[in-house]
Amino acid sequence: MADSSAQAEIRGIDIDKLAKGFADEENLFKNYVTVVTTSAREIRWYQKTAGFVDTPTTTAITSTLISNTASKALAPVAEQSWTRKTNYVQKFMVESPLLSEEDIMDSDVDVLATNVRDLVRSVARKVDKRIYDVITESLSPSTINTAAATGTGWDDATNGNPILDILAGKKAIRNYGYNPDEGILVINPHEEQMLLNWLITTKGSSIPQYSSSKVESGTVMEILGLKVVVSANATTDYAVIWLPSRSATWKTFMPITSAVQTDPGIGRKIRVWEMGDCLLTDPRSVHLITDTTT
Repeated sequence: MADSSAQAEIRGIDIDKLAKGFADEENLFKNYVTVVTTSAREIRWYQKTAGFVDTPTTTAITSTLISNTASKALAPVAEQSWTRKTNYVQKFMVESPLLSEEDIMDSDVDVLATNVRDLVRSVARKVDKRIYDVITESLSPSTINTAAATGTGWDDATNGNPILDILAGKKAIRNYGYNPDEGILVINPHEEQMLLNWLITTKGSSIPQYSSSKVESGTVMEILGLKVVVSANATTDYAVIWLPSRSATWKTFMPITSAVQTDPGIGRKIRVWEMGDCLLTDPRSVHLITDTTT
């Protein structure tokens, strides 16, 4: 039996609420960036040079330009600089095949809810990956901090040292005037396995709390003041530290949205989409650790 317009509209609203619920259920990288709206598809913004205003390039705490100024001497000149950037909103969209009214009515599984869930997760995953790629500069760093892992990686029981690598990352971020203790460490499940194995097995006797309690359960823990976020969207052989409140901004042009296209008496299609893009506003608040796997 075909739905009336009123019934279709009610179901559309229910599905839209359901979509937003599924979008929030997973641990998305969007939770770890600043999220603001944009009213235009072309986003013009300015990336400030990092560091203290000390040298003409304001890169790090390396100059004595301002120190020990002579009596009656002219003040040394230092200034901040900005780089103009332009981003264009990206559209992330997917839809289901035509779901027949018969399947919707009598299938053992909830065809509508199942499709909504999987379509929303698909869009959210692509948004997740876009944020990761922007923050890591697609793993080809040019403006973010980066260094290779100690030894031949975190699975190098003899020379590897993930703790030293994380501390080096925090040091690099602090050198540019940011507080790294506000940051997160994002790793792939493979890096999580290597990190926990190194803490528990390789160094367990040296770090009794890891040897005995096996660290905090779940996919999120804290280490060296950083919240550890584990995601399959993070690329193995890398680990990245960034500051949720500073490093990047997600510009939302249209939040995650769903719609039902009804062909009365035939079936329905579910479409889910989101529009926006990620801006790497503070690249020096990011540190990429490379070559974590031998």
